[in-house]
Amino acid sequence: MYVDTPSDVSVWPLAIELGEFRSHLVSGLSVVSMSEENGSDRSWIAQAHDHSIDAEATAIQEGSAANPRDWPRDAVVSGQMDSEAEYYARLQEAALHAAQSAVTAASTANDNQLIHAIRMYDDLERTANELAERVTEWRLAVEPFSDTDARDIEALASSTPESPAETRLIAVAKQVIKLREERNKESSFIETHASAVCPNLAEMAGPLLAARLLSHAGGLEPLAKTTAGTVQVLGAEDALFAHLNGQASSPKHGIIYIHPAIQQAVESERGSAARALAGKLVIAARVDHYSGEFTPSIHSDLETRMETIHSREAAEE
Repeated sequence: MYVDTPSDVSVWPLAIELGEFRSHLVSGLSVVSMSEENGSDRSWIAQAHDHSIDAEATAIQEGSAANPRDWPRDAVVSGQMDSEAEYYARLQEAALHAAQSAVTAASTANDNQLIHAIRMYDDLERTANELAERVTEWRLAVEPFSDTDARDIEALASSTPESPAETRLIAVAKQVIKLREERNKESSFIETHASAVCPNLAEMAGPLLAARLLSHAGGLEPLAKTTAGTVQVLGAEDALFAHLNGQASSPKHGIIYIHPAIQQAVESERGSAARALAGKLVIAARVDHYSGEFTPSIHSDLETRMETIHSREAAEE
């Protein structure tokens, strides 16, 4: 990547680090050149084949060099620029365009859409449950001695109101049902999308848990590059910090707790099950990120490992 920074950094109002695109602002002049594949040592301006903003942005993103040179002076001497001020203005425009392209690519990535979907699912679930609880409380206040199950939102939504309060209750109950329907649609979207974005992770963890892991990690690539220990406690950050401050024991697991492999293990073996599962989840994420191909062997390895843990439980009993 080209990084060319003048001593006057005021012409650089924006610093962006996003994925593989990094623009580091430093004092003085840094390395700016093109790849040495063709044996030359040309600047990013010379490498931009048609001198369009897209070509210049691509040159800044993809170029590299081993040694720094005074590129602003060279651009003026070669006649590419009339002055160093023009060079820096052109560089700023191209760098910002490259940054915007990187942001757009990251925000529209498939795993990012999955992250938004699981957050929407959780919002719908939480909102529906809170409203259902509020309706139940209000209904008990309106009909304290009724034989009808106050928690039956569907029955309430289809009933006929007999008072202004019941009219409001029925209206909100209908909204709860609609929210639950939207939640179910969101769940279907996640199941389909997760299988396409991260087939191994979705198969191993289940689509919803896979999406939550991506959400906590920040995407498929960050998840693939993290450690099994980190995956094991994702979602248990508060408990982990409390442990580091000496206020609690070390958490055995975070959001992966809901996985059947951990749920089916006895209490004494849940730590082992969580470690084994976290290790396999990281492998699944890496295969999905670097290959994208479904790999049955990693799933059979998890089954074998869990059978070993369960057999150890049986022997201890």
